Amino acid sequence: MGASDRAALVAAARAARAHAVATFSGFTVGAALETADGTVVGGCNIENATYGLTLCAERVAMFKALSEGHRHFVAVAVVADTDAPTPPCGACRQILWEFGGDLEVVLANLTVETGVHRLGDLLPLPFDARLL
Repeated sequence: MGASDRAALVAAARAARAHAVATFSGFTVGAALETADGTVVGGCNIENATYGLTLCAERVAMFKALSEGHRHFVAVAVVADTDAPTPPCGACRQILWEFGGDLEVVLANLTVETGVHRLGDLLPLPFDARLL
């Protein structure tokens, strides 16, 4: 993925972040998932009072994309208001791997890109259907 494509994906994640429901933590996150046909699907974190039922932006984007019929993905961007990169949590890494494979993961904050990784590097030795 080229720098201009990454910039567009990060912009979509920043836009998705604006819709986050982070009433309890105040930590808003946006994600944007690019499908193989170039469609971009955004997602934001959605908290609730139990915390345990909270969904991260990356999972919201993936589930939204899957529910809209998309099955092949190339990259995901994650944006948070932090200086350091904010990578996907373990649960998100698992879901992204199972449904997206070795995606390019673009991390950014509100102003700059903070890192680009392969999901396989963030989730070594993943558990998936090959092990069932």
